Formats: sequence, structure tokens, C-alpha cells
Amino acid sequence: MPNQATPVEPAAGPERVGQPVSDEAIVSVESSLEGRRILALPDPSAALALAGEAEATLRRIEALTGAKLVLRGLELVILGRPPQLERAGALIEAVRPLWQSGERVSAVDLQSALTALDTGRAEEHGAMGRHVLATSVGGRPLRARTLRQKGFIEAMERHDLTLAIGPAGTGKTFLATVQAVRMLQERRVERLVLTRPAVEAGERLGFLPGDLQQKVDPYLRPLYDALHTLLGRERTEALLEKGVIEVAPLAYMRGRTLADAFVILDEAQNTTAAQMRMVLTRLGENSRMVVTGDITQIDLPLGQLSGLVEAQQVLAGVEGVAICRFSDADVVRHPLVQRLVQAYARRDARSMATAART
Repeated sequence: MPNQATPVEPAAGPERVGQPVSDEAIVSVESSLEGRRILALPDPSAALALAGEAEATLRRIEALTGAKLVLRGLELVILGRPPQLERAGALIEAVRPLWQSGERVSAVDLQSALTALDTGRAEEHGAMGRHVLATSVGGRPLRARTLRQKGFIEAMERHDLTLAIGPAGTGKTFLATVQAVRMLQERRVERLVLTRPAVEAGERLGFLPGDLQQKVDPYLRPLYDALHTLLGRERTEALLEKGVIEVAPLAYMRGRTLADAFVILDEAQNTTAAQMRMVLTRLGENSRMVVTGDITQIDLPLGQLSGLVEAQQVLAGVEGVAICRFSDADVVRHPLVQRLVQAYARRDARSMATAART
């Protein structure tokens, strides 16, 4: 139903919510269609979040649904035929938790919501949007962005060992770090152990300058970035000094038992089969382990089997183990990254087809 509040005049400059549109212009558009629906927005921040920069988000919704969207102050007018009105309204409703709290609605959020609508999982997607996993040091609420990300979070909650396999930009490392920090703050574990193979240095860390932590820091930068987002730089450094967060180079893990810990093995596609077997068997009492990797970006010498490739085959169906697989649809970085992943996947498929023929 129409908004009963006094209309808000558009502000000048970058804070402008919507372009002024006359009733005559709306009637002109509506005459070629069949109906309209009006959505009342709660405040200017919600209008800005839903519209996007230069109303780019509204234009994306138009492209996805075929409806025409016009923003007037705190009223969003949706014009179109009944199926278009229904689809646009459902899509806007699916991302309501974001724009209602003033969070920008991205192309990824729209595509994820649309996929959920098309597969009959709209209710599940809505619940995902309402569930805040954590809050960044800047106060930004952090949520799962796709249903596969939601499944990954649930798998880490229920299983002692979780493998997350998928292309770059799908949030594997970040979500694993979010879960690790949550469990640390809830005192479900006593420490975090971060590790990954230093393939570029051939695991010969002694050739790098500095102490042990400085040697392995360049390889663990994505994990540190996630920790800084969640805890802040000072808090992260304090926990590192106390040993609550431990940097454990993969080369130094043999013989250890990791009890009461949340272990993250990142870039696991670059472990050898022997390294993977070794690190998996470090898991101690009351511990969780998450192994992340992208099997399309293996940097091992040609012909050497990736430990992650072997592990996903060996561990399939093992009780207590979850294997989560992401696709290019789960990429939450720059929209171009998704298209790059798709382009390389097509190239790989062509190469495999050519090899099969020859």
C-alpha cells in the first residue's frame, strides 16, 4: 500500500536518493504496461542501499525481471505486467534484510536471491539474510551471501573436519576464519592454528629473512586480512603474542597433536598427498579443522598428485567429514572474477575434450 508518510524531497549531490519523476511520466510508462505496485521504504539509507550508486541496483533488477522501477523519495514504484510485478517484488523482498539495514545490495546478492527464487528456496534464502554471523570491527554485519556459503557455515558447525573446494573469490577462507573466531569467542576452542603450504619457497623457510612468523606471514596474508576485519589489527597482534592465534608452517606440523583448537589449512590444493595425510591426523580432542582450496589452481610440480584432490576422494562418506563444493555462482568478489572463472572453466573443458579426442 502507498506510503502514508510525508514525501521526502531528493537531496542534492551524492546523497540524492532518486531522480524526480513526475506522475505524468509514470502514467506514460504505465499505459504501455498493465499495472503498478508501490513499496514504502523505511528511511533514506534503505532507499540508497536498494537503489545503489546512480541507481545501478534498480537497473539490474529491471534487467533481471523485465519490470520498470522508479524511485521517488521513500516510495519505490514498480511498473509492469503481473508476472513482472510478482518477480520484481519477490526479488526485492528476498534482499530486504540487506537494504532495510542500510547495506548495499550487490549484483551477487541479486543473483543469489534470484537463483533461490527459481529453485524454490526463497524461504531458506530469506532466513540466511536475516542471520548475522559476526560483526566487523567497523560495525558491518557479516552474513553468508549464497546458499552454498550458508551450507558451508552449517557444515563447520556440525562436523569436526570440513573440506571446502571451489574457485577463487567464493569466501572459503574468510568464512572459515569467521567460524574460527566465533568458536574462540564462545570459548568452544582455546586457540586458532593457521597453516598453509609454502609452495613458492619449496617449504625451505630458512631461506626467507626474519623469524618463523615473519617467514610464513606472506603465505598467510588472506587469513590475517580476515582476522583484521573481525578482530582489528591490534587485537589480532595481541592474540598472536599470547599464542591464542598460532602460525604453524605446514613443514613444522609433523608429530604434533592439536587439541582444543580450530585449525585452518588454506590453499590445500598445493599440499602433497603425504602432507595432507600428515596434517589431517594432527587433529586432537575437542578440535575442528577446515581445509580450503581450489583444485583448478594447483602449483605443484607437473605429475605430482594434490593432497586435496586425493582427500576429497578418500574421505567421501566418512562419518564426521563434510565436503562442500562451490561454483562460479558463489564468487563474491568483483563481478569480473565470476566471468574470469567461467572463461577459464570453458577453456579447461575444451582442452579436456581435445585431449580425449586425441
